[in-house]
Amino acid sequence: MTNRKLKNRWIALYVENQVGVLAKVSGLFSGKSYNLQSLTVGTTEQEDVSRMTISVLSDDVTFEQIKKQLNSMVEVIKVMDLTDVPIHMKEILYAKIKDVKGDEKQEVFRIAETFRVRVCDIGEDSVLLESALTERKNNELVALLKKQFHRLEVVRGGSVAIESISTSCR
Repeated sequence: MTNRKLKNRWIALYVENQVGVLAKVSGLFSGKSYNLQSLTVGTTEQEDVSRMTISVLSDDVTFEQIKKQLNSMVEVIKVMDLTDVPIHMKEILYAKIKDVKGDEKQEVFRIAETFRVRVCDIGEDSVLLESALTERKNNELVALLKKQFHRLEVVRGGSVAIESISTSCR
C-alpha cells in the first residue's frame, strides 16, 4: 500500500539558464496545486546551467508525480531527490529588531552570540542580525526573537543544499 503521509521533500534541479525556466518550473507546481515550501535558484560553475533547490510538502505518490513531470521538461537537465540523502543545507535570514533600548540591545547581542549569528548593522534603537543556519534553527531564532521583542521584521531566503561528501547530514 502507498504511503499517504505528508512530509517535507527536497529536490535539486539542474536546468538550462535561460529566460522563462523559473516560470515554467513554478508554473508546474501551481498548475497542479502543489504548494512550494521553498524555492531558490542560482547559477552553477557553468554559466549556462542553474541549480534550483525546491522544498515541497507532499506524500510519496504526489512526490513521484512531481519528479516525473520535472524530468519531462525540456529545460531540465537533471532531477535529484535529496529527501533521504546526506546533505548540507542552510537558509539565509535577516532579522531587524526595532525599538530596542540599552538592556534590550544587550539581550539581542546575547541571542546573536548564542545562535552564532552575525550582528551586521546597528542603529540607535535597532539591530540587524544575519543568519545562515538550518531552517529549523532559524525557526527557533525567530520564535525567541518574537517572544522577547515587540517590533521585529524578518526576511528569509529559501534553503540551498548540496550533497554531502561524507555521511554527515543536515
